[in-house]
Amino acid sequence: MPVTTELPRLIATDLDGTLLRRDGTVSPRTQHALKRARLSGIQIVMVTGRPPRHVVKIEGTDGFGAIVICVNGALVFDMEQGVVVREGRLCALAARELVSSLRAHLPGICFAVEVGLDFGWEPSYGELRKRSELPQLSSADALSLCERGVSKLIARHPDLSAEDLLARSRTIIADRATVSYSGAPFLELGAPEVSKASALATYCAERDLGQNSVVAFGDMPNDLPMLEWAGHSVAMANAHASVLAATDEVTLSNDEDGVALVIERLLDGGPPRLSHRRPTRVS
Repeated sequence: MPVTTELPRLIATDLDGTLLRRDGTVSPRTQHALKRARLSGIQIVMVTGRPPRHVVKIEGTDGFGAIVICVNGALVFDMEQGVVVREGRLCALAARELVSSLRAHLPGICFAVEVGLDFGWEPSYGELRKRSELPQLSSADALSLCERGVSKLIARHPDLSAEDLLARSRTIIADRATVSYSGAPFLELGAPEVSKASALATYCAERDLGQNSVVAFGDMPNDLPMLEWAGHSVAMANAHASVLAATDEVTLSNDEDGVALVIERLLDGGPPRLSHRRPTRVS
């Protein structure tokens, strides 16, 4: 984004590790900064890997706007109406083929699925979960759980971190799905054309909002498409190394109100800080 005192028209922010503090709450300072932004005419859109059922439980997000982009862009959800506005699924055939290929290559891998507003997992995945949340889909083999296609296919291995699992499975997944991770101990796979960036770009196009009028905040690899698309990108101090290297600016951590700090500066007439620039790509 060029150095300017013009306010952005939209702020897109990730939740976990970005807008939310470590305890899962939105600080009073951040709530106030976002309220000021909205009163100044700036739209606020939460863009998260979380499913809608987890977003609606967050305290302190009242008044941020009805529309939230969930499941890494696979679901656009209206929180006021409680309905899915748009959805992009990985088709059943592709999901099942990925399950079979990953099983053959990585014995012990297990799966869960997000299917629209429904979710479920196979028994081996359920044994690794810490949440007390009950599934809406009956526990079954992943091949059966994928019969309607999936908004998100979640892959986990009992002995591998998410980064190790990604390294070992990248060539298998190839261009059959988008794949990333958000700090949780699993990989998140979706339809090839779906990402936080694709959903945000569509949202903005429908409202005649230009790419350069968007400021985006994030911290993990699943945020990279959105951060690379936005006119000005901001990484949290606690961000993954790949995010720190790819953004225009680094702010304070999520526990230090880093999002609020940038918003306050913009509202008070300061330009985006460009002391930390993303590296120029060489074609």
